[in-house]
Amino acid sequence: MSEAVAPIGLSWAPKLPSLPTTGGGGSSKSGPALKRSSVQASLWKPANELVDGLFVPPRDPKKINKLVKKSVKDTSGKGWFDMPAPTITPELKKDLEVLQLRHVMDPKRHFKRSGKSKALPKYFQVGTIIEPASEFYSSRLTKRERKTTLVDEMLSDPALKSYRKRKVREIQESRTPGGNQKWKNKGKNTEEGKG
Repeated sequence: MSEAVAPIGLSWAPKLPSLPTTGGGGSSKSGPALKRSSVQASLWKPANELVDGLFVPPRDPKKINKLVKKSVKDTSGKGWFDMPAPTITPELKKDLEVLQLRHVMDPKRHFKRSGKSKALPKYFQVGTIIEPASEFYSSRLTKRERKTTLVDEMLSDPALKSYRKRKVREIQESRTPGGNQKWKNKGKNTEEGKG
């Protein structure tokens, strides 16, 4: 960018970062170049938005609202103490899906349904339960029972494992045909295998 003469009345001219040219040269390092160009694009404003070298917000109310929405952080609102929306990792996604299906996991407990929507919640927080000293022998998880995610804890629970196996066996028995034994593996010791 050539050095421009400062407009009348200004003794300085702002120095805007130059945008890199993105030619089709087939460079293998396109990832970092794209990051740098997006950062510079957020700093650089086109000449039609600059007045005397300074950025002036638009006068159009629609454009102003658009700029305001971009600058506002994504929170749940003042009623929920501006709880931010967390980034959803695969582990968090699995934990949220397990929480939505918790009424299926244990037949003895009944939970209130969270609603008819199957979408994952947008605003939530994850915490760690710390047991008091009075529950050291009664309802404390040992170090071996503690897992990193809720899904891992549920999969390692022996009572839940036996319940799952029993339910799978019941479903398989109800879906297998009554007199037809074709679904079983034929081996050397079966009636059809001998003849």
